[in-house]
Amino acid sequence: MKWSGRRQSDNMEDRRGISGGKLVAGGGVIGVIILLINMFMGGDNSAILNDINNQIQQQNAASGEPVELSAHDKEMGEFVATVLADTEDVWGKIFAENGMTYEEPKLVLFRDAVQTACGGASSASGPFYCPSDRKVYMDLAFFDELQSRFGAKGGDFAIAYVIAHEIGHHVQTLLGTSSKMRQLQTETDEAGANKLSVKLELQADFYAGIWAHYDQKMHDILEEGDIEEALSAANAVGDDAIQKRMQGHVVPDSFTHGSSEQRMYWFKKGFETGDINQGEFSTIK
Repeated sequence: MKWSGRRQSDNMEDRRGISGGKLVAGGGVIGVIILLINMFMGGDNSAILNDINNQIQQQNAASGEPVELSAHDKEMGEFVATVLADTEDVWGKIFAENGMTYEEPKLVLFRDAVQTACGGASSASGPFYCPSDRKVYMDLAFFDELQSRFGAKGGDFAIAYVIAHEIGHHVQTLLGTSSKMRQLQTETDEAGANKLSVKLELQADFYAGIWAHYDQKMHDILEEGDIEEALSAANAVGDDAIQKRMQGHVVPDSFTHGSSEQRMYWFKKGFETGDINQGEFSTIK
């Protein structure tokens, strides 16, 4: 991805310079197994997150101690800030063209653990969007896990895809889609609620594709292999791929984010069409 030398967002909070503590032995492994199945906040992770956070607080005597950022850490921070700026440009333009004002979210980089308006969270939860404070939270170590444990290709555009997906959840919050979905979930059974969650996640993938489509036009960002990196990440975080790796079998009724095929399809649809109307919530399946 071509990103060096371009505008960086002022809406990024880099908390990696403050130690967040380490997970106790066992808690991190269990947290990864459970939470990656519900990654990107599709399921209700609050109880798990709070339990992990309690473990962190009990062990973390060194919390708050400064941590020196390496040259690579600093470069990655600049990259994330550039991608965030690109999402601001794209969604600001799309909202303005539709007579609306885009409210820019914050993005928080952290290490190991973080406190949010949605409760305590650890790096095991993966990147997520908290609608209560309208912030995206990311521990970049997640992408090493995605590559080493789940077979994603990696690469900078895989990170950009995940950022764009989480910003997609912010767009859903601004448009009222998320609140409508949660209301519908109260009116159905568990399987029905899971299907609604899948639709929300797939729409966020579609919005990530929309972002890539317009960002390419605005900033000429793409290099050879970038879209393949995004699709590889989408494939790796499909519910079926995660369940096969974690438990050896697939339970479709328990899906909360969609299959690998669905996630790749909706990202590609957004990228190839650039038509936001083709990702209406009612049409997602």
